[in-house]
Amino acid sequence: MARPERILFVTGKLAESALRRLLEQLAPRVGFEPVIAVLPITVAALATTPWIARHLHIPEGIDRILLPGLCAGDLAALTSRTSVPVQRGPRDLHELPEFFRTQAVPREGYGAYDITILAEINHAPRLSRATLLDQARAYRASGADVIDLGCDPGSTWAEVGDAVRALKDEGFRVSIDSFDPAEVEAAVAAGAELVLSVNSSNVERAGDWGVEVVAIPDTPADLDSLDATVATLVRQGTPFRLDPILEPIGLGFAASLGRYLTVRSRYPQAEMLMGIGNLTELTDVDSAGVNVLLIGFCQEVGIRSVLTTEVINWARSSVREVDLARRLMYFACTRRTLPKNLAPELVLLRDPRLIERGESALNELASRLTDRNIRLFAEGGQLHLLNNRVHLRGDDPFVLFEQLCEQEAIDPSHAFYLGYELAKAVTALTLGKNYVQDQALRWGFLTRPEVSHRERKRNES
Repeated sequence: MARPERILFVTGKLAESALRRLLEQLAPRVGFEPVIAVLPITVAALATTPWIARHLHIPEGIDRILLPGLCAGDLAALTSRTSVPVQRGPRDLHELPEFFRTQAVPREGYGAYDITILAEINHAPRLSRATLLDQARAYRASGADVIDLGCDPGSTWAEVGDAVRALKDEGFRVSIDSFDPAEVEAAVAAGAELVLSVNSSNVERAGDWGVEVVAIPDTPADLDSLDATVATLVRQGTPFRLDPILEPIGLGFAASLGRYLTVRSRYPQAEMLMGIGNLTELTDVDSAGVNVLLIGFCQEVGIRSVLTTEVINWARSSVREVDLARRLMYFACTRRTLPKNLAPELVLLRDPRLIERGESALNELASRLTDRNIRLFAEGGQLHLLNNRVHLRGDDPFVLFEQLCEQEAIDPSHAFYLGYELAKAVTALTLGKNYVQDQALRWGFLTRPEVSHRERKRNES
């Protein structure tokens, strides 16, 4: 049998004991042999790669070197001195189990998809050309494949052709969402490739447009009318997609899902579309989970295009959510695996796993500190502030700060910093997120990177 991989873990004096305890449990489960190199520095994250290269001794037989994720500098400072592969690990050593689990997940080919995203610009006739183009560009940047122009019922958009041409000039694919024949004809003449939607009221005109259309029933429950519209489209030779119409919760949602299954069984080879905005825009809940669930349904049923929009504030990132969801669900369905532990970008409110050091580990850390820099932790429902002189704990940041000021002299800039970090820590406790001092809270793909206090100080020096 081949010997296990020998990994050199680089750390500082302060984290040595915690790292050893963690690796004693982790190494046998993952199947590697750990070797620990303790650098002559209290916190390894403060070391740069050139400094590490000067102080690191690499034993014989090492297969990989794992540096602390927070250490700064180009890895070339180390790779130029050794043939052993060097990489950064996670920012916190307690994230090592997740780091190795993620490495072990077979994700070859992840990112492929077969669902097309139509992103609707609502009330397009009311927008200036510049605003229209800006919204289309934002949708495309989020992953939209087709820009859908949503028209206003009851009036004819005289400039629809100009709008379509402006989008086409910038390389956009365009669909037109209108029952007004004049609007549709002008949009198609300008380059629109898809018409939403066609039923018995306008199906006879569809044969003149020469583009694909979306066929819908006259009323959501009337699948017989959909069959009649399809028969007319087939006779005309007009290409089509089928949309049985997704209805909002409380107004026929469950039955409408059943109709998608019925239509799929009646037309097993037909292209289908689902307007998922009928749920994301009309349900009081953040849209990401709704989008993931609906895309999973579409992937299983073979619905290869979805229509969404971003009007209501809680759905303002729907296009990006659908883009991530279609990749996740394609991988899960084609590989016959659960859509779990594959794409943490869609875990927004909480974190995939909560990491807690425990009271005894925090007490040990407090006993090993030799400087007056304040360390913050948030776990077990409490905030912890500690340095070489104090270990304060509680759930009220104002009380903790008052207690700290009684024992430590805090200048205004440091007070601001601690207030900012304590606010993040309270947010983490409230939502069940991991808090790591000087790091941004993780919000999946919505995470806003921030420059850490340590990096700011390093840049100022």
